Amino acid sequence: MSQETHAYRPEIDGLRTIAILPVVLYHFGTPSLDGGFAGVDVFFVISGYLIGGLLWREYTDTNGLNLARFYIRRVKRLAPAFFAMAFATSLVGWLILLPFEFREYGKSLVAATVYLSNVLFFRGEGYFDIGAESKVLLHTWSLSVEEQFYIALPLIILLAARWKRLLLVVLWLSFLASLAATIWLTPTHQTATFYLFHFRAWELLAGVLLALSMAGKQTFHGPAWISWLGLSFVLLSFFWIDEARGFPGWQALLPVAGTLLLLVNGRSGNLVNGLLSKSGPVFIGKISYSLYLWHWPVFVYSNYWRDGYSGWLEVGIWIALSFALATLSWRFIETPFRQITRTSGRKVLAALAAPSAITLGFGLFVYLHDGLPQRFDRATQAHIKASGDFLQDWSRCHVPDIGPFAGVELCPIGPEGAPEVLIWGDSHVRAIKEGLEMASWEADAPGLIIWHAGCPPLFGVSKTESYATPSEDAACTKVKSVIERDIDALDSVHTVLLVGRWSYYATGHGIGLDEGNTIRLMGHGKADNTSVLRTGIEQTLRRLRSEFDQVFVFEQIPEVPLYDSRRAARDLAHGHRAPGQVAKTARISRNAVQQRQSLAREAFGDAKVLESWDKFCDARICSALDGEESLYFDNNHITNSAARTIRPLFQILFEGNSKK
Repeated sequence: MSQETHAYRPEIDGLRTIAILPVVLYHFGTPSLDGGFAGVDVFFVISGYLIGGLLWREYTDTNGLNLARFYIRRVKRLAPAFFAMAFATSLVGWLILLPFEFREYGKSLVAATVYLSNVLFFRGEGYFDIGAESKVLLHTWSLSVEEQFYIALPLIILLAARWKRLLLVVLWLSFLASLAATIWLTPTHQTATFYLFHFRAWELLAGVLLALSMAGKQTFHGPAWISWLGLSFVLLSFFWIDEARGFPGWQALLPVAGTLLLLVNGRSGNLVNGLLSKSGPVFIGKISYSLYLWHWPVFVYSNYWRDGYSGWLEVGIWIALSFALATLSWRFIETPFRQITRTSGRKVLAALAAPSAITLGFGLFVYLHDGLPQRFDRATQAHIKASGDFLQDWSRCHVPDIGPFAGVELCPIGPEGAPEVLIWGDSHVRAIKEGLEMASWEADAPGLIIWHAGCPPLFGVSKTESYATPSEDAACTKVKSVIERDIDALDSVHTVLLVGRWSYYATGHGIGLDEGNTIRLMGHGKADNTSVLRTGIEQTLRRLRSEFDQVFVFEQIPEVPLYDSRRAARDLAHGHRAPGQVAKTARISRNAVQQRQSLAREAFGDAKVLESWDKFCDARICSALDGEESLYFDNNHITNSAARTIRPLFQILFEGNSKK
């Protein structure tokens, strides 16, 4: 093996620059850079190449692996900057995050410290969901994937390396299995394939296999077109990849293939490698780890505090701050710790144990104490309470594998027994669930909830929604087809309640704070939302009335366009608005509500309607506030407390005898 193989390769640092800049610019909202997140895939390949080559060289040189030394190097390289970032984000979080958000931060801090944040975020919202931009430690998912790789790869090499052919077979089979699973499952399980290690392993293994294929050989010097092709693939991926088509999946092949081409031809004397080896790209590549660590918290906290940016000048200032923090982190934290050579593994582990214990302890403390709401005054706490008053117990839900309603989540409420009442709807069912369940218990009549967020409870109606992925839209249609097929299996049910955000479906868009959310309804041969909604309600009521004694439609809770409990609490906590200003945004005229819901009310036809406005409106005004208490979570969902106060509305559902 030539000495050249071990030499520092500046073009790899330059390649890191190509990886990190699109990630940063994408997160800060740069237009047209729709695939900027694919820079992480470039990092994965680089990590696989470098770590795979390092471990294989050590194994072939010494006929073994010093795992303690390997992990000490990883700790010195990665841990100090991570803990510096964790301590800083914890301090800022203490000062500005609301209790529910701080509670979730504490949980994510624990997960990030033990390198399981990718699993935590997989179990929550997806990377591309709107809520993702409020998660301060979301970016640590990729660090967890790499740490899991650092555990798996050395063990594989130790177990199989005595027989190099066996090692290559194991690595190739793992690579192919991971790639095939990712391509196959991304359309239906995008969150899993994005976050979980076994679906990302192929990207890291691509780099490992390249390193092993080049081990012991003369340095490859290929024609310049290889580097140009690789660079083109990588750059194209940042502009061409679209998460709506499913990512990672097959789209991730583009940045991975481009990175492999750049790595394999990285020692060739051509313009691409020359540019990557320039001092500017090399410097950014050297600070890329710290830049990755710091830029996301800077974005989340600045966007959170400012509630959006005033323009590109401000965006540039926050990006500049990210670079400044990254440079300081690299110069005064990363570099000094990495240059420590004469120290024992015991001292390194002891040095790791102390900050780990602090972050774990702090994260658990914050989580177990519900985000420490006592940090804020009484006026703010009223809205804070509402912002956290949506957690519910859905532990009784189950999804049948076979038989009626196979693949549909069924959620019993009230006493045990065959359901007498079916409640079917969208997320507004969840908003009133506590009231429904109390009414069910009080009447001693079991109920059954079927709900699917953003999915109108209407047979023969499909939708495309800006807030949802194509797979979520397809799942809505599939669930409804199963419900329509198996609805007659509910022999014990005598009453059905349909619940939905009807004004949203009728108009095709949200209002106020969520006016950017759009939905298009399709079905029954109609061309516009209102016609589809009207026909869908007619057809659905006809089918349900043929099976059940009574069918009701729940009148939508009045929308309060400019109110959001989290935003109200943030503005009060940060001094952006006075209580009177917040109260003003929590009101809307009753006439405006009637006008907004008029199209949906007309579509109800002769349906039996459960009217909901009396709790929220007087003769002139509808309000999200009842005195100092907030009744709304956001501008169209009420809190659990509010749902319990309207439970008398639901008593009529649980009265009467079964038809069958």
